[in-house]
Amino acid sequence: MPTGMPNSMIEEFLNIIEKKTGLSKENCEKIRASFVKDRSNLTESAVETKLVAENEVLEVLDGIYSLPFVANLSMENVTNDWTSLILRQFLKKFYIAPLIKRDDKSIIAINEPSDLSRVDDVAAILNLDSYTLVLAPRNQILSAINILYDQSGESAQQLVDDMDGSEFTIIDDSYQTADLLDDTSDAPVIRLVNHMISQAVKASASDIHIEPFQDILNVRYRIDGILYEMLNPPKGVQASLISRIKVMANMNIAEKRVPQDGRSQVRIGDQEIDIRISTVPTSYGERVVMRLLNKSGYFLEFFQFGLSDKHYTLINKIIRQNNGIVLVTGPTGSGKTTTLYAALSEINSPDKNIITIEDPVEYNLKGIGQIQVNAKTGVTFATGLRSIVRQDPDIVLIGEIRDIETAEIAIQSALTGHLVFSTLHTNDSAGAITRLVDLGVEPYLISSAVNSIIAQRLVRVLCTECRKKFRLKSSHLKALNGTVKEYIGEYAYRPVGCSKCFNTGYSGREAIFEIILMDDTLKNLILETSDSNQIRKEALKSGMKTLRQDGMSKVLKGITSISEVLRVTQE
Repeated sequence: MPTGMPNSMIEEFLNIIEKKTGLSKENCEKIRASFVKDRSNLTESAVETKLVAENEVLEVLDGIYSLPFVANLSMENVTNDWTSLILRQFLKKFYIAPLIKRDDKSIIAINEPSDLSRVDDVAAILNLDSYTLVLAPRNQILSAINILYDQSGESAQQLVDDMDGSEFTIIDDSYQTADLLDDTSDAPVIRLVNHMISQAVKASASDIHIEPFQDILNVRYRIDGILYEMLNPPKGVQASLISRIKVMANMNIAEKRVPQDGRSQVRIGDQEIDIRISTVPTSYGERVVMRLLNKSGYFLEFFQFGLSDKHYTLINKIIRQNNGIVLVTGPTGSGKTTTLYAALSEINSPDKNIITIEDPVEYNLKGIGQIQVNAKTGVTFATGLRSIVRQDPDIVLIGEIRDIETAEIAIQSALTGHLVFSTLHTNDSAGAITRLVDLGVEPYLISSAVNSIIAQRLVRVLCTECRKKFRLKSSHLKALNGTVKEYIGEYAYRPVGCSKCFNTGYSGREAIFEIILMDDTLKNLILETSDSNQIRKEALKSGMKTLRQDGMSKVLKGITSISEVLRVTQE
């Protein structure tokens, strides 16, 4: 069967495109020249000129070839039991997506209609007697192919099991993956790394840990704050696997004796993932941790936090103040950044100038100026903050107060009419005052500038498919300090574990809060002492709800378990 579009069809195509898009004769000639250069793929030839959009080309080809154009492919009722018969790479190379449906209304989506010989081959391999041929955009076809093959059960462990030791001796270290979905490499290590990253993203993991020991190599994912062992590749894979990751991060693959840091960006479908990579040498080889940040910008809004009515009202009041400092405290991974982003998103409006300085910028916020800390160029929190206050901001977000210089500039900004958000690493809300005094901030400045302190933790949410109900007894509550009589006799739930929650008993996380509003009594107390115990006692008198109390309210609602609340609020 001859390939390429006949000359008569090329003329028809150009005439329709000219009328449809209003292209000039000169630009039509550029498209004609691209066809002459490559007749094998007319869709690609036309789109590469950047004079017409892919959808416009496919709509014209719809009329010429009488093939329906489908902008969005539906995956409903599509089977994938055939994926072992055809290589994924073959379908991606030629942009062919067989959507075999249980109701015998099968579809084969293509992007290039001028040569259907490979479509015939696919139909023959799959024994398709009848099917509908449609035109679809490349991103839709690639997405469909990846969904079908990912669902077919090709796991990372299977990739490892299929590897032969000899395959690890030669790896193209110059290869870098920009888009995991477009990667058609057959190199086993590259496929394994790509699969590990894509599966971690699907599982909403925040980190991937690669840990070498004497005889084994462990791969663990941190999901909902807990590490789970996911894979044990053979020890022989170790050098090649770590070299591949270091290549992605532009690290020195020859240097294995000193710690290194790097970063890489990949795309998985429409998600852009920023990966921060850290390596350290150990007795049995380099240990790697990959922190995954989804740059596509999904973050929660306050109504999704599971806030109590009291806390929802308090936080809404706090973030709408005109000046002062709002501190969010908690250990690493307790959701402080998510809370601050939700706050900025809530109060962002065209009449406000909001500027942030972060390390790193984790999400892109529309309409907000975000500055990345960069020690190499001299942009620290302190120097960046000095520049920010000259940018006429209404609201400033400082990623973290780490030193006296940053703290003093933040306080001066708050005292001169700016609303400042920032974070501190302390165990509870009262400890933030002690921490600021330890940094060297004068108590009278803290008393004048700090409006409120929010301490938070993340508790895992019980899986609703398998949680088990029980009545609370004193034995269940003995680990809780303080009065527990109020909880005895109430109903709660415990984790069980099922296939839907990876047998963990939990799925997702919610925040628990402890909020101090600085009233006159507390401000006067801070002038006298920075003892966090005394500040905490006074805050409790003023009606503060502790982290553990907020956690227990979620226990009684069936959201989380007692053991989970105890885990994150250990004193």
